[in-house]
Amino acid sequence: MSQIVQVVRDNLTDAKLVDVAMPPLAQDAVRLKIESFSVTANNVTYAVVGDQMGYWNFFPGSDDRGVVPMWGHGVVEQSNHPDFAVGERVYGYLPMGTHLDVKPGKISDGSFTDMAAHRQPMSPIYNQYSRLAADPEHDPAKEPQRMIFGPLFKTGFLIETMFSGEKWFGAQVMVMTSASSKTSMALASVAKDKSPQIKRVGLTSPGNVEFVKASGLYDQVLSYDEVEKLAVVPTVSVDFAGNSAVLRAIHEHLGDNLAYSCLVGATHLDGRSGGAGGMPGPEPILFFAPHYAVAAVNAMGAKAFGQSIAESWRKFLHEVEETVEVEVRRGIDAARETFVTMVGGKVDPAVGIVIEP
Repeated sequence: MSQIVQVVRDNLTDAKLVDVAMPPLAQDAVRLKIESFSVTANNVTYAVVGDQMGYWNFFPGSDDRGVVPMWGHGVVEQSNHPDFAVGERVYGYLPMGTHLDVKPGKISDGSFTDMAAHRQPMSPIYNQYSRLAADPEHDPAKEPQRMIFGPLFKTGFLIETMFSGEKWFGAQVMVMTSASSKTSMALASVAKDKSPQIKRVGLTSPGNVEFVKASGLYDQVLSYDEVEKLAVVPTVSVDFAGNSAVLRAIHEHLGDNLAYSCLVGATHLDGRSGGAGGMPGPEPILFFAPHYAVAAVNAMGAKAFGQSIAESWRKFLHEVEETVEVEVRRGIDAARETFVTMVGGKVDPAVGIVIEP
């Protein structure tokens, strides 16, 4: 018997544990026992845009409930595949639960792809798993950091890559909402390193201003009620918060000086439900990281792209290692409780939460 957390798709605070009978393992399949995963604002985003972007399709739920994807580690508990032995550890996309059956294909020493039929319409980025024994990114001492920051960091890296490729749309400043979020911090770190000519401004809630300032990743930090203090110069904005009132305030304050409006996550559930209609400046555009990952690999080559990410990742870890404390919570119900709390926006940004189900 396995357990999984299912949430009502249009009411994310309604989450419950469900017992699921495990069927006989299919031929050439592998059963993973989930060892650990992180719960971050990124997972809330997966749920908020789950129907729009297909995130509910990776680990199907039942009726009006879905299973939120997580990033974490698993160990082979049972194998019907000759290339996988019991005890091998992997890293990748997992359900908020205790087990996952995968059908490995495109197998190498360091990775494989889950070839389960229902996952093939989605981006292959999410179907790839790292085999830790031969994974160059794996550092046993940094497993919590990889779960907490890794996917978010890559999104931040790709946003900077997109802006750089477009010569920052002529902007001098980048404004980031939800500046305490890990994706915003990652973007600020990469831009600080690769595009130092761009001024980095972080917007955050009043209670998080000091935390964001202490990170040292931003040139200027303002609370959400200080948008009028933004310099009216050519600017790009990156909205991680999904707060329609804040986004509107940025557009109205900057007007035609807003060169590009990028939508990424949705860490606040009032989100963009009010719509973007009628705002001055450019139409906000949703950023889909897998699309830009494929484009970056095609432009740079897989090896150069991997090396560039690795270099920026090491710098980012060095910058944030003192800012976030890892907190381990045990039991699958802890995942349910943490996710519901995260949906409510009540998690300390200085804490990175890891679940060991």
